[in-house]
Amino acid sequence: MKRFDVCVLGAGVVGQSLALSLARQGFQVALVSQPADASRVDVRAYALNAASVELLRSLKVWDALPPHAATPVYDMHIEGDAASGLLEFSAWQQRFGELAWIVDAPVLEQSMAAAVRYAPHVTLVTEKVEATLTALCEGKASATREALGVGWDRHDYGHTAIAARLRGDAPHANTARQWFRQPDVLALLPFDTPQPGHSHALVWSMPEARAQELMALDGPAFEHALNEATGGACGTLQLASERAAWPLMLARARSWCGPGWVLLGDAAHVVHPLAGQGLNLGLADVATLATVISQREAWRELGDARLLRRYERQRQAPTIAMGQLTDGLLRLFSHEQPALRELRNRGMTLVNHLPPLKRWLASRALGS
Repeated sequence: MKRFDVCVLGAGVVGQSLALSLARQGFQVALVSQPADASRVDVRAYALNAASVELLRSLKVWDALPPHAATPVYDMHIEGDAASGLLEFSAWQQRFGELAWIVDAPVLEQSMAAAVRYAPHVTLVTEKVEATLTALCEGKASATREALGVGWDRHDYGHTAIAARLRGDAPHANTARQWFRQPDVLALLPFDTPQPGHSHALVWSMPEARAQELMALDGPAFEHALNEATGGACGTLQLASERAAWPLMLARARSWCGPGWVLLGDAAHVVHPLAGQGLNLGLADVATLATVISQREAWRELGDARLLRRYERQRQAPTIAMGQLTDGLLRLFSHEQPALRELRNRGMTLVNHLPPLKRWLASRALGS
């Protein structure tokens, strides 16, 4: 039987990126991949920062994406739950090429799958194989993590996210819009599918009961509720896809590695999507682990626990910080007290008038 250096469990974007990254170093990688559910319509869109784009470009994936699969964000408009709350970011003012890229999730995964098929050191398998190192990229419900007995600290928000693709009668102008209100957070991300220049990706999180009500509405009724919530900021919006919904949580594994195994992506940590950083954190895991492995001592094996702890130490602090940030923002905008509401909205406007602080915030979000 063929001997593998690494077995990657999970063939999503994080798992495929890791397989490609380690194959480039000459390791023999087995990628466990299961047939996709052809009946499931994927309406997801990823918000990728500059560091994630650079990783995908180095793997020869980014430049292979078809036209309209990735839409740049040049401006961001964030509103609080009162007229006094406003925060705006401009790529030009922040001296960046773009603030983020909004990427068609299924197209990106297809492009990555094509790269994996042609990678000389990656073998697609249908079940786990023996390897020096097993990388768990199975997502938040990782069965292998559970079988290893790794603790999973989880806080359920009692909120649900609704995602869909939209078509508007006004151009999106490459502007991302977000509303922080009690009790929901609504984001409209510029998107070029199905109609270039006039499409949006919707991510709308809210208490579970309200989400169930909206998911039960027919298309026109849902569109009416959405257009009321956005106040016509993007023109009149219509559904251009089915709707998808999933529960939201904050979670982190108590240990990210051990002798012969390591966790990456949602198998290690889950954050609220309000900052759009979930996949960016996972791809940063990939980049860090690949670097740690490339810099290891010649005598040290891939599954060495001390080696893998170097990766864990480097990734835990920024991941915990992002989890605390998203959790803190959600809690801040969940309070109904008038005094706190006024304070948080005035705070947004204050930040809006402090260019150095805005530039620092933007650089953190971009992964730079």
